[in-house]
Amino acid sequence: MIWYEHEVQRLEQEKAKLEYEPGTVFYGSSSIRLWDTLYEDFSAYQPVNLGFGGSTLAACVWFFERLVTLYHPRAIVLYAGDNDLGDGRHPEEVFIFFQQMVARTREHFGDIPLFFISIKPSITRWNIVDSIRYTNDLIEKEIKKKGNNLHYIDIYHKMTDNAGYPKREFLDPDGLHISEKGYALWKDIILRHLSTIIR
Repeated sequence: MIWYEHEVQRLEQEKAKLEYEPGTVFYGSSSIRLWDTLYEDFSAYQPVNLGFGGSTLAACVWFFERLVTLYHPRAIVLYAGDNDLGDGRHPEEVFIFFQQMVARTREHFGDIPLFFISIKPSITRWNIVDSIRYTNDLIEKEIKKKGNNLHYIDIYHKMTDNAGYPKREFLDPDGLHISEKGYALWKDIILRHLSTIIR
């Protein structure tokens, strides 16, 4: 995990720059970190962006105490797992990391809402699309079974066309990261979920 240290230290220092106590932690990989309009898009929920580039769900679990417990959030929105699969992890491993994330959240924050954003489809990682779909399915079923203020946010199907292939408009030219239109889509979907749960 040493290769994340610089990014983690950056996030630890970010706390001093905030002028409010965050109500909602956005945590995860570069899809969160690169969301330039996140603070504006979710201003009603007093967000803090704790995304760090290249992070895996395993890394998010590892650094949970150092980063997330700096705050006293009323909700957590998580996007991770994409890079785990890209690194060759199996869906079952990513599922275990998700269970560990739930356990960390419950240990430190009780039954606050934990939202999991589904792993996105991408052109660059189309070769592992079956693993992405299977991982999403495992996590969605777990969330439906457990309840307990766990919430699944499906962005996968909104980012694909009628043939099930990723829509290029929602991805950067690299075919992996999210475009401006993609973030606008995510914003609308996530806000609908937040508005029904967080009052």
